[in-house]
Amino acid sequence: MNAVQLAVADGMTIARRNALKIRRAPDLLGGVVMLPIVFVLLFTYVFCSMISLPGMSYGEYLLPGIFVMTIVTSAQITGYTLTQDLQKGVFDRFRTLPMSPSAVLTGQTVSDVIMNVTSIVTMALVGLLAGWRVRSSPAEAALGFLMLLLFAYAFSWVTATVALALRTPEVFNNLATILSFPLVFLSNAFVDSSRLPGPLKAVAEWNPVSTLVQAARELFGNTSPALPVPAAWPLRHAVPVSLLWSLLLLVVFVPLATRLYQRAVSR
Repeated sequence: MNAVQLAVADGMTIARRNALKIRRAPDLLGGVVMLPIVFVLLFTYVFCSMISLPGMSYGEYLLPGIFVMTIVTSAQITGYTLTQDLQKGVFDRFRTLPMSPSAVLTGQTVSDVIMNVTSIVTMALVGLLAGWRVRSSPAEAALGFLMLLLFAYAFSWVTATVALALRTPEVFNNLATILSFPLVFLSNAFVDSSRLPGPLKAVAEWNPVSTLVQAARELFGNTSPALPVPAAWPLRHAVPVSLLWSLLLLVVFVPLATRLYQRAVSR
């Protein structure tokens, strides 16, 4: 078995280990299954009765934003798990094993893909029961789900980098919450970003979360000709720009996370 095959095999072993860990941890499992259900039902039934949009229901406009909000907040599990393993000395045990050095981070992020597939499927099923509909072709809908998973995978490398830099679960959780909420709420996930005032409007229009939400709405057919056309360049080209954002996050944060991990295990 060559080095690449060994790295892939070791990464899959770590991914299975993390998947079992999530399944046996009620707090993590709740974040994977229960939190998406609460988000869909709470936001759909609370806000749908308060906000109206021309040409479509607010529920259909909202659910792609809920998808993106959930994968952003769920990515914190990556960092939380890494900081816990650091504190418990799990990385030191891995270092004594004949395994690829890249397997820990690769396995962690791959297990997050499994987690996000579960979350997105759960949200989609609950959303369909609550009245959400996909009004595009099957190919466009499939691309929409794949883009969500790609961004979730890329964003998990961001949280892995932050976690390896901070090294403690409590500090990571506090900082991740402080950063993730503005990222989601200063976007078009809940309202049209053009309605935001001054500098907040510019931040929201160039926010990668806004671009991904707009791309998901277009690919799921959750838009209306009666809605205003986005003025900002990223929102007018939401699908390719979302793909570029995901690739950029991978290019920047995969090497950073790998370097921080090597520094952590060499101590």
